[in-house]
Amino acid sequence: MIKIIAVGQPDVPPLDVPDRFRMEVVYFMTPGDHPEAPKLAPDEYWIRSDEARQWLDDGIVSLVSPLAADATADIELTEYHERWLEWLLENNVEHIRLCR
Repeated sequence: MIKIIAVGQPDVPPLDVPDRFRMEVVYFMTPGDHPEAPKLAPDEYWIRSDEARQWLDDGIVSLVSPLAADATADIELTEYHERWLEWLLENNVEHIRLCR
């Protein structure tokens, strides 16, 4: 298991997720060139709340192929993805760090 920590929000309890989430979090991160994106340290990610709400409402996340921008795939959210997105929204968290 790994822990997700809310950066700058010590009052928010960490969330435990399976180790494989370390490879999946990139599906959800907001690109670093977004105008609102903070500077991120290693193992930190920024996820905009409006996107988190949309994924949770839809039950899927759409992935764009790195080989062809017009090729996408919809991935159904797992239970732990849903739990994580709910944690983000309930605690008003956008900036996270993954820890062991």
